[in-house]
Amino acid sequence: MQLVKITENDIAGMDARGRAKFINSVVGYKSANLIGTVDSDGNENLAIVSSVIHLGSSPALVAFISRPHSVERHSLENIINTGYYTINAVSNDITQQAHQTSARYEKHQSEFAMVGLNTEYDHDFFAPFVAESQLKLGMKLVERVTINSNQTEMVIGEIERIWVARTAVMPDGYIDIESLGIVAISGLDSYHSTSRLHRLSYAKPSQLVYPLTIEGEPSSWQALVKQQEEKREP
Repeated sequence: MQLVKITENDIAGMDARGRAKFINSVVGYKSANLIGTVDSDGNENLAIVSSVIHLGSSPALVAFISRPHSVERHSLENIINTGYYTINAVSNDITQQAHQTSARYEKHQSEFAMVGLNTEYDHDFFAPFVAESQLKLGMKLVERVTINSNQTEMVIGEIERIWVARTAVMPDGYIDIESLGIVAISGLDSYHSTSRLHRLSYAKPSQLVYPLTIEGEPSSWQALVKQQEEKREP
């Protein structure tokens, strides 16, 4: 396959829309998520993002990138003002509704209602979840970082709660997102289902990696599940 060399000058010479599609595609597959928020007046907002990243497990920190706050950014403003939001994974049965949330609706228009998705509230958590999502995180804002190079905002939050099907969590704590039908995004508008090749063992200098079963290896996750089951027993 012949490769084409594209330079910094070539990129700078592209039209804005073409450049955005090209550069967004070049980084490969990204997770598809919906950010759910509500303002103090009860106006709900839902926005698709493809920039959610894991920052650390202790504390459990997750970040996403918001475009510059030079114009109205309803999701960002709601997060700043209330301190709470949700991250909801997009599955293959709601991709079109999720993509439609990128349209520029007015602040008083709920994207949930406009695209046909349902809100779901946990009794003591302020922000709305997407009822149809199979993996959802309740987030508390801990930090905002303005990236000086282009004025985008990194929104960093700590996970306060997770909703996920128990059957999707393997004995070692690995979440089998493929079993939930969760999709990936490439570029700005291409959605993909996934096909796992394999899980691999922890890499050590003294031995080669080897394939694991989907269940992985036992961990403290099993103890947590057992503890919750015992609490539910009469």
